[in-house]
Amino acid sequence: MKKIKTISKFEDLGLSRQLVEPLYELGFEEPTPVQKEAIPLILTGKNLIVQAPTGTGKTMAFALPILERLKKQKNPYAIVIVPTRELCIQVAQEINKVSSDKRAFAVPIYGGQSIENQIRALKKGVQIVVGTPGRLIDHINRKTLNLQEIKCVVLDEADEMLDMGFEEDIKEILNFVPEDCQRLLFSATMPQEIIAISRKYLKDAERISLSRENIIVPNIKQIFYEVRENEKLDVLTKILDTEIEDQVLIFCHTKKETDEVAYALKNRGYSADALHGDYSQAQRERVMGKFRKKDINILVATDVAARGIDISDVSHVINYSIPQNPESYVHRIGRTGRAGREGVAITFVTPHEYRSLREIEKRTKTKILKTEVPEMEELIEIKLKNFLSQIDEMLKKGNKVVETLLSKFPNKTKEDLLRMLSASFLISIGLTDLDDDKRDRSDQNMKKLLVTIGRKDKIEPKDIFKAFIEKAGIKGDDIGRIRISDTTTLVEVKESVAELVINALDKFVLKGVSARVFTAKDKR
Repeated sequence: MKKIKTISKFEDLGLSRQLVEPLYELGFEEPTPVQKEAIPLILTGKNLIVQAPTGTGKTMAFALPILERLKKQKNPYAIVIVPTRELCIQVAQEINKVSSDKRAFAVPIYGGQSIENQIRALKKGVQIVVGTPGRLIDHINRKTLNLQEIKCVVLDEADEMLDMGFEEDIKEILNFVPEDCQRLLFSATMPQEIIAISRKYLKDAERISLSRENIIVPNIKQIFYEVRENEKLDVLTKILDTEIEDQVLIFCHTKKETDEVAYALKNRGYSADALHGDYSQAQRERVMGKFRKKDINILVATDVAARGIDISDVSHVINYSIPQNPESYVHRIGRTGRAGREGVAITFVTPHEYRSLREIEKRTKTKILKTEVPEMEELIEIKLKNFLSQIDEMLKKGNKVVETLLSKFPNKTKEDLLRMLSASFLISIGLTDLDDDKRDRSDQNMKKLLVTIGRKDKIEPKDIFKAFIEKAGIKGDDIGRIRISDTTTLVEVKESVAELVINALDKFVLKGVSARVFTAKDKR
């Protein structure tokens, strides 16, 4: 019954059952607001200008009516002009997914791909062409793309194309399409340049615009942290450690900053990669493939490189650098909160950037709430709570890990295991000084060792704890409190293992930094 009911909602817009039936299998439960308004108008053949933010279902808003009205002919029936390679590939894939007639396929045409392969594909006969402006003009000039029979032309992400300097290219392409063809323009914002183009090339167009208060998708939680420039990386890792469950997009201003942030995160053990304009097409596709397959869950990108990214599982967008204008902010955060999911948009704001923040709030008619950076105790509490929740769920359901632990500790109950695992978790993150029993015996048969690396070397208690266990072969119980200062770390160990640790860790390397271990009083 649900399927019939769902299909009827799309059919009510004027689409045929043949086109609509595959939508349910693809997870389309009901039309989005922009689809409800745009599809009936497009089916009538009217010119249309649509202002709607990223992530509101714009692609299906024009793809479905184009497929509904599509007629087989020698030359292309429709052309979709997009700003980037990524969006070009994505739009073509989306159209082909919902096309009930596999002969009516969309072909992506973009720079960085073999033009000879594109020419061969066009010669075979293509009904829908999706392309970037520069490469489309290439084919028009080579006479390998004939636009004389075009019945519909779509300008997708029009404001982005203008930002990237494609205004003249767009006008040139529009001069090649027939005067009477349908013209559709989709844009998140409406700057004066877009209005000028629409007046000249989209005469008598109907207009659809989300209200100002809805320009930001309502299921996106928006917050900001006030941070100094040199604190950003530490705050970022705290957020990643406590909040992130799915995939996250981190935006930077420059290619250099993008590389630096991605490199720093990888060095700290996070599954991250960078994406910016200096990457070749093969590199871009490799990185995006890893992100889509969830081989990495953190993508650090510039605005231009991230255009066209449409991953429904992006739970957080983090503005490592505050967007340079409100339009950029709308585009960035529109990449979370998709497909009805909740999303979180986090912006780092330095003390001198409040004017930019207020301008974003003013132009988007939204309030971005200030949030305090979590203190260490709060981070520990969150981590421990999540950990205990996962372990408790395991104990309730029972699984091989739990059964194995119970068999190794036959005299322990599940509650005992929970306490043991909790203690192990605290030790694993270097919080041995939170254990009251250990604090009580910290001065009994313990020896203080000095390690010649510290906070400035990005060292954390868990790093020291792990190094001592792995390199010296001692037990977690042999280690007491770990106190990190800027350049050194003081570690308490049992006297019985102190010499073993000193010998095993003489001139060891941790996080790429050489270090030594001394008895505290021996350090001169």
